[in-house]
Amino acid sequence: MLHLSAVKLAELHSDLKIQEKDELSWKKLKAEGLDEDGEKEAKLRRNLNVIMTKYGMNGKKDSQLLDTNYIKDGTESDTLDDPRLEKLWSKAKTSGKFSDEELDKLWREFKHHKEKIREYNILLETVSRTEDVHKNLINPSEENLVKEEILHNKHRELKEKLRSINQGFERLRKVSHQGYDTTSEFEEPRVIDLWDMAKSANFTEKELESFREELKHFEAKIEKHHHYQKQLEISHEKLKHVEGTGDKDHLNRNKEKYAMLQEKTKELGYKVKKHLQDLSSRISQGLQHNEL
Repeated sequence: MLHLSAVKLAELHSDLKIQEKDELSWKKLKAEGLDEDGEKEAKLRRNLNVIMTKYGMNGKKDSQLLDTNYIKDGTESDTLDDPRLEKLWSKAKTSGKFSDEELDKLWREFKHHKEKIREYNILLETVSRTEDVHKNLINPSEENLVKEEILHNKHRELKEKLRSINQGFERLRKVSHQGYDTTSEFEEPRVIDLWDMAKSANFTEKELESFREELKHFEAKIEKHHHYQKQLEISHEKLKHVEGTGDKDHLNRNKEKYAMLQEKTKELGYKVKKHLQDLSSRISQGLQHNEL
């Protein structure tokens, strides 16, 4: 049985909605004969694997990321699964450089980094399995050449993810030691990642400026989503409290508010994930351009 908070359930709903849309798009492509090498299908499977692992739906114990908030819980009940990250976090916590609000923001950055490492490891495992199968094939047929191309694409994706992980770690190291830079352009971890990668991509100055503006809109969208997530959390706690009082009118009013917040959080979560997908795809194309 899944033990997910109200916020995590809304996140799962958004992730599955994105997966469903991607699968429908892929079915149309396949019907038109446009995924002959099977790369799009392979990517869909990888994405589903990431979702299953992320929410503890893969049958493995303790595989889901806990939905923790540093300030709310008083202590972080989630672990970072990496001694380097644990050490950095421990130093940052006791440094006195951060307010409670900044510590909460930094904890979100650390969790985001942990999730990136987890996604990288899932992809790495998939690539290793595919390579093992590939090595055992004796005759290099046309089909095998297609599989080789898929492997090449997966390796490129691994390279991009590893570059993002290394950049992210350097940033966490810098912030943990020096505190937050007040002149920093972006605050949200996903946006900082995208901006760092965009600067390495093959964009003209005009394209980069346009991308920067789009990232500002994206960050505002994320902040709005965070606001609704917090409201949903509060509403869920209130609903649990009212259920114990036996006041039916009060309970119905709270149920209505909770349902409304749940829908809004799901809707915004989907929009944020879709926007992130589009922005990541554009950067990926720019990075591939660099390699040509």
